[in-house]
Amino acid sequence: MTVEILHVPDCPSVALLERRLRQAHAEELDVTRQVIEDLDTAVAMGMTGSPTLLIDGTDPFARPGLAPSVSCRLYPGEDGHVEGAPPVAALRQVLLGDQCHTDADGELGECCSPAAEALRTARRRRAPVDPTDRAVHHAVLRAFAATGRPPTLTDLGRITGHAEQVASRLHETDTIRLGRDGQILLAYPFSAVPTRHRVRLATGVDVYAMCAVDALGMPAMLDLDAVITTTDPTTDRPISVTLANGQSTWDPATAVVFVGANAGDGPSADTCCDHLNLFTDHHTAATWTHAHPHIAGEIISPADAELLGRRIFGDLLT
Repeated sequence: MTVEILHVPDCPSVALLERRLRQAHAEELDVTRQVIEDLDTAVAMGMTGSPTLLIDGTDPFARPGLAPSVSCRLYPGEDGHVEGAPPVAALRQVLLGDQCHTDADGELGECCSPAAEALRTARRRRAPVDPTDRAVHHAVLRAFAATGRPPTLTDLGRITGHAEQVASRLHETDTIRLGRDGQILLAYPFSAVPTRHRVRLATGVDVYAMCAVDALGMPAMLDLDAVITTTDPTTDRPISVTLANGQSTWDPATAVVFVGANAGDGPSADTCCDHLNLFTDHHTAATWTHAHPHIAGEIISPADAELLGRRIFGDLLT
């Protein structure tokens, strides 16, 4: 077995990956390193972010269509947080010969898009469990959908006499975010202030989404058709996605989505929402990732982005 790590100069995650490789394999591994300094070399060597692990010349954590990259590589941790290296258990599986695979139905699996899986896990684990908290959360989401604006704490007082305490708990779990005035500023997927991502619901209501994936998840959550309009962060060219009758139309058809996050803890609004955007094509997305090597993430297809939005938000109100 040959084990090789491809990485950019001074990549801070290489040491973490090497340590976990030693923990995952009882016998001593002969691990070699290769420094990759430009995108052309990354393309030639098969590096899809730093660090990339090759076992017998193959990246076991890659998926079809994953783009070559010299940006930081993002892997989902066992607790849902993003990390710079795969968990020990995942490394142990691939070192023992187990291969990453999709779900049984062929949909997006844990190993198929680490960035997407990390985002899905992090978002889903923040859904409230307490019945009162859940009722308030649902009321907030339905108010956004009906009016484009969040309810006030006075409005929520009709559900519970402890609206301020409930809102504070939902803020602490990053289910919603409160402004300095104590009022609701956002509730994923909705934003109370304008963002790059505008969504026209079939009801005629206009709402703003926190990120591209949130926008794509709204129609599934609300069981409504919608039209999403946004712009490419690299070129400012307009992009639209029409979701109607279970079908989607992307304009331009070459558009892709970047899913990424800053490593570390913190609210999604601060660590990843600004980095989840649509791009007119793979080239402009790759240009952006090359210009932001500190943002770990991946370029995914429209189909995978739609699926990710559905898996995060599809049953949030049920």
